Amino acid sequence: MYVPTETESSRPIRIVHVVGARPQFVKLAPLCRAVAAVNRVVAVPLDSIIIHTGQHYDALMSEVFFEELHIPRPDVDLDIGSGPHGWQTGRMLEKLEPALERIRPDIVLAYGDTNSTLAATLAAAKLRISVAHVEAGLRSFDRSMPEETNRIVADHLSDLLFAPTPAAMRNLAAEGLAMRSTQVGDVMLDATRHNLALARERSQVLETLELTAGQYYVATVHRASTADGAALGQLLDVFNTVAAMDCPVIFPVHPRTARRIEAASDWRATPALRLIEPLGYLDMICLLDAARIVLTDSGGVQREAFFLGRPCITLREETEWVETVTEGGNIIAGTDPERILAAVATWEHSLSRGTADLSAGLARIFGDGTAAERIIARVIEHVQE
Repeated sequence: MYVPTETESSRPIRIVHVVGARPQFVKLAPLCRAVAAVNRVVAVPLDSIIIHTGQHYDALMSEVFFEELHIPRPDVDLDIGSGPHGWQTGRMLEKLEPALERIRPDIVLAYGDTNSTLAATLAAAKLRISVAHVEAGLRSFDRSMPEETNRIVADHLSDLLFAPTPAAMRNLAAEGLAMRSTQVGDVMLDATRHNLALARERSQVLETLELTAGQYYVATVHRASTADGAALGQLLDVFNTVAAMDCPVIFPVHPRTARRIEAASDWRATPALRLIEPLGYLDMICLLDAARIVLTDSGGVQREAFFLGRPCITLREETEWVETVTEGGNIIAGTDPERILAAVATWEHSLSRGTADLSAGLARIFGDGTAAERIIARVIEHVQE
């Protein structure tokens, strides 16, 4: 348990990072490096405290990320676990409030669009603690998505809004939030660039799975809208169809999705559809880096595919990362098998002509890989104002 030791008059700027899910750990890592860089050159170092809500508690979804990304171990672990949205968010609020009162931070950093994000911004705002939202301004314009609710609430409660893209800045301006907003670039790009060389050097995932670069697809499914109900059955069937096209599909299965598949006793994967356990970050980056095509319902994987120059098919009816579509790296296909197969055919045609170059808009849209440094500089400026 974290116990502050400095007096209020002498202590450094105290930053609390609230994280709880796999994508947030990836985003946290560049911010930890940026804090460490500042602390190497200032007389009074930043005090950086990590609170892990426990939203993702499985070792493959949590612990391995802290180890691989060299993130400091959490100072506080709320150990919430999974559950319905209301229960999970309520339990987070119940435990976050006393933790923040005890730590007395100058600012709380909330990441992304999970229940941990919502709880962090609510708890801090009610305690009149400054809040910064990393990855602000994203909108799918689909209010049926829990993530959309979390994003909107987090943005409107936060004092600082760190937008990753021009589209995110436009969304914030449209909601009257321009004065709180700064376009900093995407911390996921920071993470991908920092870790790609390490992944290529250390990961043995291609050898372990006996894969050849460019000769397999990667599929991921984890959202409630795609992992629950009839949509998952459609996706599993189309994955079998795609895998039968002489290009195996590697399917790291999220725990939520695994439970649904286990319950579908009448479905079987074809030999070329290979269901595997969730991968660590370095293995997943390496797997995506060498994939032929990526099929996903994940916002994070959409961007990573774009950053790595891998053609993507989004298994949703919308994306908050519209630039991946407008810049030619992503096709929205939903869960309809015909649309997914048409998107596969489109990408295969482009690949056969050698025209699937996705790099043109990367720097213009997502920044230069130094978003974390900009965020920490603005946080320091805000606290000292």
